[in-house]
Amino acid sequence: MTVLLMLGAAFVVSVGWIVSKPGYKGPTSKHFNGSTFENPKEVPSKSFFDVMKWYFQRDQGEWTKIPESEVTFAPKPADAVTSGLVVTYVNHSTFLIQTAGVNILVDPVWSDRVSPVSFAGPKRFRPAGVKFEDLPPINLVLISHNHYDHLDLETLKKLESEFDPRFVVPLGVDVLLNQEGIDDTYPLDWWASQPIDSDITIHAVQAQHFSARGLFDRDKTLWAGYIIETPAGNIYFAGDSGYGDFFKKIGKKYEIKVGLIPIGAYKPRWFMSPMHVDPEEAIQVHKDVGAEISFGMHFGTFPLADDGMNDPANDFSKALQKPENRGVNFKLLEEGDSFELKE
Repeated sequence: MTVLLMLGAAFVVSVGWIVSKPGYKGPTSKHFNGSTFENPKEVPSKSFFDVMKWYFQRDQGEWTKIPESEVTFAPKPADAVTSGLVVTYVNHSTFLIQTAGVNILVDPVWSDRVSPVSFAGPKRFRPAGVKFEDLPPINLVLISHNHYDHLDLETLKKLESEFDPRFVVPLGVDVLLNQEGIDDTYPLDWWASQPIDSDITIHAVQAQHFSARGLFDRDKTLWAGYIIETPAGNIYFAGDSGYGDFFKKIGKKYEIKVGLIPIGAYKPRWFMSPMHVDPEEAIQVHKDVGAEISFGMHFGTFPLADDGMNDPANDFSKALQKPENRGVNFKLLEEGDSFELKE
């Protein structure tokens, strides 16, 4: 038994080394110490031993596979939206955003698993609400950080082959994409901006999270949210984040029309709270950034934490019923649903 455990540990470490990726090299800053990126000092960092404690004490809620026959897929989107704004929820953290003749995907994931291997790891329980073959020409892809449920190389390579879009990424994530043959990358630090054309500008904003592809590249690349500045109004894509005062800073700096805010992967709180907001905190994020309307994401698709498939939506609904949240303009979409804002 001891030999088997040692062999198993050796296998895990070996795979962890193989899938670890090189990171950012550049000048130090308030959140980069020359080797790794950092959250504000008051944010507790979870160790490998914390991960093991959580893993061996897991009490995961129920998940049920949803077949394609029970999903209403989005109609084939228009090739271009020149007036107003259309936001289509694919599911998890993937949205198709169409405005000013530009088609944008955020954190696109169409794979069946979000894992370094195809035979294990979190698997998809809900089909993507937009079929990949129905996508319009994609001009721009935004990646919030390098976790497998946000940076899906299989999907990114397919997008590169089909559409040759530009990729806006946090610092250091471009290194991985360049190694994989994706060269048209624009790495951004927090509070930096990248004009896309005369109508669209992308602003990277602070988030509270971490990064890793393997066991030996923890925090070697940055994590971020984005403001998508468009003629129809600003869209805030939060990526993954725990709760912090920086959300109020984002709200003061940018006037936000639409918020895309995570609500899932939050249990148990002792482990997940530094990196993932819970549904009640997500509503507070919506208030902090001052969005006119927000939509939830990062729930019900991949079992990443201990919340069950329906827990985020149920807890979100309960939180909305609290007196201080009544009238809050924050909604949940089904995959394939769209929100249209006309000029």
